[in-house]
Amino acid sequence: MNNSMISAKVSMTAIQQRLDVIADNIANVNTAGYKSKQASFEDALTRVQQQDDKYKQDGRSTPMGYNLGFGTRLVNLTRDMSQGSMKETGNPTDLAIEGNAMFAVQANGQKLWTRQGAFHFVPDMRPKVNPNDPDRMVLVNDAGHFALNRQGELITAPMNSTVAFDDKGNLLIRQGGGNAVITGQLQMVDIERPEGLVQLADNLFGLDAGVTENDVFGANAATRVPQASIRTGFLEQSNVDMTQEMALLMQGQRIYQLAARALTSSDSMAGLANNMRA
Repeated sequence: MNNSMISAKVSMTAIQQRLDVIADNIANVNTAGYKSKQASFEDALTRVQQQDDKYKQDGRSTPMGYNLGFGTRLVNLTRDMSQGSMKETGNPTDLAIEGNAMFAVQANGQKLWTRQGAFHFVPDMRPKVNPNDPDRMVLVNDAGHFALNRQGELITAPMNSTVAFDDKGNLLIRQGGGNAVITGQLQMVDIERPEGLVQLADNLFGLDAGVTENDVFGANAATRVPQASIRTGFLEQSNVDMTQEMALLMQGQRIYQLAARALTSSDSMAGLANNMRA
């Protein structure tokens, strides 16, 4: 396999990875709280190919030798954690974060984090400790993951009570004609090192391998007061720039086509060379 075929094949693999990232961003343009991804690339291998001395002629203006590349490869994926636009819903349990922070949720028994704040209360189906305890409801997001409070516990409220949240994430409950009482607070944590997070399914983020919660959110993040605030009755929209993503998509498709033609041309030349030897 000659150098041009290697370069084209490696480049096509990297371009396909970039197109996959762009497609993921476009697919989530309407996903609340979604953070767009960006792919970074670098040369897979580059060396200087020396030319024969016969090319060293009088009047030559360019230096001897030329750079020989072997395509590009994906280095890493980064996330744009910038604030998305706000959409008013009027739902008192729809919460949008203003600032660099995330909600803590429990998914499949594991603690994870998200910017998606479309919460609602559902009946608490867990067995009661005391059969005489009143019926309660529990706070979950659209994917059915449980929201956590500052103590790492599920957020519950009495059935048929009126619930609301303030800008600090405090849960206010009113029963009957009584006054609203604060009964808990959402666990919202500031992000100090977003590169330590790994994006998962359902718009969730987990910790990268070898990274601790303190590394990403700082010490005592679950209990300290965050700098971010909450807007109730709003949802943060995706921060995907559709115009930019479509431009990158067309650019990537054209580059892929060019690399594919280079691969086809290299294969044709290799076939001609083999026939000449025969």
